[in-house]
Amino acid sequence: MGRVRGKTALITGAARGQGRHHAIRLAEEGADVILIDVCADIPGVGYPMATPQDLDETVRLVEKFERRAVPVIVDVRDRYSMDQAVQTAVQTLGGLDVVVANAGICPIGPDYPVTAFADAVDIDLVGVLNTIHVALPLISQGGSIIATGSVAAMLPNAVNNPGNGPGGAGYGLAKQFISDYVVVLARQLAPQGIRVNAVHPTNCNTDMLHSPPMYRAFRKDLAEPTRADAEEAFPHMQSMPIPYVEPDDIANAVVFLASDESRYVTGLQLPVDGGALLKF
Repeated sequence: MGRVRGKTALITGAARGQGRHHAIRLAEEGADVILIDVCADIPGVGYPMATPQDLDETVRLVEKFERRAVPVIVDVRDRYSMDQAVQTAVQTLGGLDVVVANAGICPIGPDYPVTAFADAVDIDLVGVLNTIHVALPLISQGGSIIATGSVAAMLPNAVNNPGNGPGGAGYGLAKQFISDYVVVLARQLAPQGIRVNAVHPTNCNTDMLHSPPMYRAFRKDLAEPTRADAEEAFPHMQSMPIPYVEPDDIANAVVFLASDESRYVTGLQLPVDGGALLKF
């Protein structure tokens, strides 16, 4: 306990899924948290987004550890609103030490319109850049910036598989750019002792994975696959005999990268993938 005691962390996509688990684990280890989420559905994505009630629940779970939580409903695509919201939240908590740029969508599948490409790039890439860039003037010396990438984007044909559709191509492009971006930014921030790393999950047991579009992406042989149908295919992604990792598996990596245990780790691509990359 106490691995990030005294630190303040900003997490996007914090209302549920991986973001919620990052917030809980960081609070459990002693951090105060700024919780950012749009808390509204995004037309055309194909599955529901988190709600304000979900964000309230994340706050409740954080406060169980007697840590402060500042919830903010804001769209990561809106640079101006993000800047205002982050500045206000940082003033409330008195500083910023950790940034976890986690918010993302995955509108994968051939049935999506081309606008799904724009949605994926705008949220998964522009949203990450907005989050990190508004935080740069505020983050403390010795701080840590962590971006959520994806093992899927590191696989062959990540951006040119027609079966993934325009949204899948946008998702892959965004996550590929993040891989390069963290290395270049890490080089720029190294003189300040600020570290920049990326965590790359494989299939993760969240609402994003358990959605009809994702089921169809994994079971293209079925018109309306169920969760049970998809879970027959999920293990083929990994070398280890698992269908997916848990959000806490990713959160544990985030806590390590946020803590002083990783004080000399920067520019790292950290797959948490059950050996998915070993298959390719």
